[in-house]
Amino acid sequence: MDFTIKKYKILLHTLLETGYYFQTLEAFLMKPSERVIILRHDVDLCPENALVFASLQHQLGISGVYYFRAVPESWDTHIIKKISELGHEIGYHYECLTTCKGNMGLAVKDFEKNLTALRQLVPVSTICMHGSPLSKYDSKDLWKQYSYRDFGIIGEPYFDVDFSKVAYLTDTGRRWDGEKVSVRDKVNTTFSHSFRTTDHIIVASRKNLLPDHIMFTFHPQRWNDDPYLWTKELVVQNSKNIVKRYFFMKRVKQKINC
Repeated sequence: MDFTIKKYKILLHTLLETGYYFQTLEAFLMKPSERVIILRHDVDLCPENALVFASLQHQLGISGVYYFRAVPESWDTHIIKKISELGHEIGYHYECLTTCKGNMGLAVKDFEKNLTALRQLVPVSTICMHGSPLSKYDSKDLWKQYSYRDFGIIGEPYFDVDFSKVAYLTDTGRRWDGEKVSVRDKVNTTFSHSFRTTDHIIVASRKNLLPDHIMFTFHPQRWNDDPYLWTKELVVQNSKNIVKRYFFMKRVKQKINC
């Protein structure tokens, strides 16, 4: 069964056994290792699942980066502090243009307010856009008018990671090839793959078929050992995929007609 904590453990152990080193995004941007994986976690919902991931990684002596949204279903002060104490990087998962309905001035003020609040809890040096696939606003557009470096931010994955050199694997859509119909969680990369399941990635790693530099993006709420929660997430995500596919195809048609 895929998207369980048990399967996630097997993936981590396999990557360790095949010689990968793990870095936070901050560490990678400062000085990337030769054979490295960045474990990125978008904590959209269920922060308690993120803590399970963080604790498991801590037990294995590896670290990742966790991006929290400024909404109640993500922002859990105790968990944010605990994950930081376990040696992981904490970042801000911003969606300001969506919450501010495209108003640039309000959005940058909202960004600063939430970033300041997060920094009162833990150090923050990187940020990452939350896709908000049903919104017509792309929060990355905020940086067409402003600079996140003015806020002491050293990096944002969609701008500061060279994906021509770093492979990108994301569990968007609760599948590893979901980027094909993703509205915003996509990058230009030279690494093509046919992975659909976590087992496909595990086998590729054991055969030494994975590249030396990889960013994995996980959404911890999608991974559960509990049968009820696992099934619930499967049903909900399949429904979301249908909606996202509609918006994806709609935007493709709009580009063609322009």
